[in-house]
Amino acid sequence: MIGLISATAAGAAARDRLAAAWPDRTRVYEGAVGDAVRRAFAECEQLVCFLATGAVVRLIAPLLGDKTADPGVVCVDEGARFAVSLVGGHGGGANELARQVGGLLGAEPVVTTATDAVGLPGLDTLGFPVEGSVATVSRALLDGEPVALEAEVAWPLPPLPTAPRGSYTIRLTDRAVEAGEREVLLRPPSLVVGVGASRGAPADEVLGLVEGALRDAGLSARSVAELATVDAKAGEPGIVEAARRLGVPLVTYRAEELAEVEVPNPSDAPLAAVGTPSVAEAAALVRGGELLVPKRKSAAQPAMATCAVVRRPGRGRLAVVGLGPGARDLLTPRAEAELRRASVLVGLDQYVDQIRDLLRPGTRILESGLGAEEERAHTAVAEARAGHAVALIGSGDAGVYAMASPALAEASDDIEVVGVPGVTAALAAGAILGAPLGHDHVSISLSDLHTPWEVIERRVRAAAEADLVVTFYNPRSRGRDWQLPKALAILAGHREPATPVGVVRNASRPDESSRLTTLAALDPATVDMMTVVTVGNTATREIAGRMVTPRGYRWQESQEGAK
Repeated sequence: MIGLISATAAGAAARDRLAAAWPDRTRVYEGAVGDAVRRAFAECEQLVCFLATGAVVRLIAPLLGDKTADPGVVCVDEGARFAVSLVGGHGGGANELARQVGGLLGAEPVVTTATDAVGLPGLDTLGFPVEGSVATVSRALLDGEPVALEAEVAWPLPPLPTAPRGSYTIRLTDRAVEAGEREVLLRPPSLVVGVGASRGAPADEVLGLVEGALRDAGLSARSVAELATVDAKAGEPGIVEAARRLGVPLVTYRAEELAEVEVPNPSDAPLAAVGTPSVAEAAALVRGGELLVPKRKSAAQPAMATCAVVRRPGRGRLAVVGLGPGARDLLTPRAEAELRRASVLVGLDQYVDQIRDLLRPGTRILESGLGAEEERAHTAVAEARAGHAVALIGSGDAGVYAMASPALAEASDDIEVVGVPGVTAALAAGAILGAPLGHDHVSISLSDLHTPWEVIERRVRAAAEADLVVTFYNPRSRGRDWQLPKALAILAGHREPATPVGVVRNASRPDESSRLTTLAALDPATVDMMTVVTVGNTATREIAGRMVTPRGYRWQESQEGAK
């Protein structure tokens, strides 16, 4: 919960805007400001104070304890010009909260945390439990000291400016080791503990068995991602409570699914009880991995619980990111977040240049020129399979005539794939022209490099006969100058010569140009590969210099009746 505190009418107005936008996330604290701050500090995970920073510093100073437990505090000034991350930038989430508050109120977020200021991810913000000398190693990264990354477990990480060797170390490990003086341990969620239990097994017995198995194997409980068991035990109190105390989810599987998993220690007892010869080992192994601790029983007599531990390999992550038509303000926040998260960027060189300034230090860039789409897709998938966090970029929406198709055709379920939508060229051009896509429409690429012209022509003819608005991608190049005239001729067989046609070149970019013409007047020689051509249907009209396709046909009938 986010506590909201204000002292003036202007502050209350901004406070109320935030409360209205986030009704489920916020709580307004009324009354004397000092008392309100004290109550919110004790009850909330975060605070937004619509007060001067000096006043807030004096109010919260006696309340500060441990930065790992204190709430994050953001200050918003009287004019709502700035949202200042004051306390708990990383641990309390104040840095991100300042950005969110700034975006909502139109205020500039002020973040002074050193790593954020230079674009480095904080070691305590990577989403893993962290141990060791976080401040010391972070300072070494900031100072350009050589910091080695020792990944004992392959896991996708954001970009970090590490070196092969160094006096400081970031170690990615699930082993139960102590951090050295100049070392940070990152605990990836790589361990799965399969659990079986008799009815009524005490939680202490289940938890003691799990903790003992991890301790004896030299594994860290902080790397346990989940407890896993059979569906029949989903509500077993001892298992449920053990998962709660470990702070991990309880995942269950059907007995039929577990029965198909090959295990080293099957047994008739669980087969008779729940329908599978293995619960603990099978539940841990069902999604693959390395069996580190075979089935073992609890020490109680009789033993009421069993467990097994598996290390699952980290799945690489492939984000297929649409950059939009070119303008920076049409690049989505989600796309920006994925670009910052990726340690490897794969893309066409000219698209990489568009967003190079958004990449974090340490990002490995794999760029290539025109005509290497399949090679870029193969490279991105291979990097993800190697355990990296990869962003594969394309213009517009990556799923529309771009990189998503070749990449996903090659990707299997051994990697995580995330699609990030972008504003397409057709949508950007449509917004410039007016509302040409107000009714049913279709996009067709006139490039026959990947599709035979016979297929393209059949699609154009079908669109013409169906009276669809048509947006032509890749309409004309130096080596392909006859396809657009042919396509327009097909449409002209079904539409009036005065049908509106919109021509937009370099939509949303600094040299953007657009014009509205007609099917009869369009000169194909004025079109190139950077142009999008939108041909209206029989209902499309030019209104006040804009291209408009009505959502229904009653408007068209009224126009015809007025003639």
